[in-house]
Amino acid sequence: MTRMDDRRRVTISSGTIEGVATDGISRFLGIPYAAPPFGSNRFREPQPVLPWDGIRAATSFGPTAPQLPYGGAIGELLGHVIVEGEDILTANVWAPEDASGAPVVLWIHGGALERGAAALPGYDGTAFARDGIVFVSVNYRLGAEGFSVLEGAPRNLGLQDAAAALRWTHDEVEAFGGDPQRITIMGESAGGALVAALLSRDDTRALISRAIVQSGPLDAQTPEKGGRVSAQMAKLLGAAADRESFAALEPGALLDARSRQSAGSSPLGGAPGYQLVIDPETLPRSPREVLSGVTTPLIIGTNTDEYRLWFTPQALDRISAMKLLAARLALRIPGRAVRAFRADEPDASTGELFGRIATDLLLRGPASRVAAARTAATYVYEFGWHSPVRDLRAAHAVELPFMFSTAGDRSWSSLIGENPPASLAAEMHEAWAAFIRDGDPGWPEYASERLTRLFDTVSRTVPQRRTGGMDLLP
Repeated sequence: MTRMDDRRRVTISSGTIEGVATDGISRFLGIPYAAPPFGSNRFREPQPVLPWDGIRAATSFGPTAPQLPYGGAIGELLGHVIVEGEDILTANVWAPEDASGAPVVLWIHGGALERGAAALPGYDGTAFARDGIVFVSVNYRLGAEGFSVLEGAPRNLGLQDAAAALRWTHDEVEAFGGDPQRITIMGESAGGALVAALLSRDDTRALISRAIVQSGPLDAQTPEKGGRVSAQMAKLLGAAADRESFAALEPGALLDARSRQSAGSSPLGGAPGYQLVIDPETLPRSPREVLSGVTTPLIIGTNTDEYRLWFTPQALDRISAMKLLAARLALRIPGRAVRAFRADEPDASTGELFGRIATDLLLRGPASRVAAARTAATYVYEFGWHSPVRDLRAAHAVELPFMFSTAGDRSWSSLIGENPPASLAAEMHEAWAAFIRDGDPGWPEYASERLTRLFDTVSRTVPQRRTGGMDLLP
């Protein structure tokens, strides 16, 4: 790493880049890890970067993947950023100055596989670099560009991008002072799903020393089920659901079709969402089936009130007993499971009961089953702090500002309010940093006692809570 006042230069396989150093931390932004996935590269596996001559500036984030902004109530809570351009497959690095053999973490953002970006201010890697960790974040293809199921096109392209980013990190991080044998991957929501998928593949698992899955779905669908969104979009577009037809359309046309497709949808019904699919080349088995036998140390957990990001208080009030019954029958949830959920929280409304079941069915139940089946080091957490915003409580994504130690950044105030507890941010961030450095977050493994770290204003380690209904779910 070459010093030039506040500038820093690093030479990697594709050329020399120049970033910026501030307060002992060097930052390099918008570094290509694969070629732009447009033109002849559209709907194809990630292609190698073309080397460049001279010095490439690495002082601003690369373009974001084509996407629509969040709408409705969620749009008021979650940040959104758009950077125009086609060079969307880029990485960003925060590194301690003079690092040598430092542990590495690769962050994969969430957003339901169709939104999100590494450029969000709350995803700043400074706190990790200050703790002696080389922090890497990446963008990947989203929505129709990354997760369509099309005849003649490879499957799970966004996952393939994440795999390419992991390989890039392994091959290049030593130039930034990182140890390629000490890479932890972590992600939240859809990013957590991608982490689980990378950990489920033999080729990418070999590059991972530890993993963190935050509120990440662990299932992959059949191509038929996962391809429903592509088939419906093709009908809207009057096109065939194949690579040639979709590649002939501009990204904006696909986004417009997705907007029309999802208009009026809600978490209770409507347009299907993008999902990872089972594929012999890119994801042979669902992560839920594989992770129990994986020996890589793992942190996995969820938030107490995940569902409260997806449902406003008004929407919860509108969920009737009949809607709950219909959902139970459609999802084949036994009646005794619902009664057990009610026994765990007798004062919950019907809507809250529905939300608890949805949280455990989609996220907490699969995570707990995987944790219980593993013999390798497995640490389970529950994030329970209540945001004062919109009665979110401990909703999906509320833990992120604390884990990143960016809770004081105003970009998060729409989600967590103006005065989040700094002590909780310090505690949670240090647990993640300790796991990345040494493999021990500071609380006992899950094991047969089902020990779980409950992060709250006063955190504690407890036997897992509210398991009666969860354990009866399919």
